[in-house]
Amino acid sequence: MKKSVIALLSGVLVAYVPMAGAASAATVTNKDSETAVLVVVEGESRMEVAIAAGATEMICPSGCFVTAPSGDRIGLQGDENVEIVNGNVVVK
Repeated sequence: MKKSVIALLSGVLVAYVPMAGAASAATVTNKDSETAVLVVVEGESRMEVAIAAGATEMICPSGCFVTAPSGDRIGLQGDENVEIVNGNVVVK
C-alpha cells in the first residue's frame, strides 16, 4: 500500500508541475472605453501591446516592466492581476 501511495503522489506532482508553469503570466484587463497601448519590456525585448476596451490579455510570463498610457512604469513578476483604469495601471 505504501508503494502505491508514493506512486500516486509522484504522478500527481509530475502532472502538476507543467500546468503551474503554463498558467504563470500577468492578466491585464482594460476597464477603459478605448484601446490601451502598453509598452512591455522583457529583458532586451521591447514591444507594444494593444488591449481593446473591455478585453483581457496575458503578458509577462517571466516578469517585465510595463509603461502605461499615463506614462507610469511598473514592474511585474508575471503572476499579477492588473487593470487599466483611466489610463493608469492598477495591480490587484
